[in-house]
Amino acid sequence: MSTIEPTIEQRRIIYQARRGLKELDFYIDPYVKNHYLSADDVEQAAFVRLLSYEDPDLLLFFLGQANPDDVEVGKLIDKMKRLKYA
Repeated sequence: MSTIEPTIEQRRIIYQARRGLKELDFYIDPYVKNHYLSADDVEQAAFVRLLSYEDPDLLLFFLGQANPDDVEVGKLIDKMKRLKYA
């Protein structure tokens, strides 16, 4: 299996994905390490939008206590939660 080399933009996004809350890193880190670079353009764009949310809002989304307005971001959060528990 060949390794996908991230573009400069993807490297910036990966760096931006580092959050301050362990609870968020629990979901985001495995996705970044194992799925982000191989995701299609739609999913990568949704991930960029996900990162634009504030940490407290993201925490509510991952805990299922609120939903993002962005449908694609919501789908990605569901996928990230499933991947974590697969």
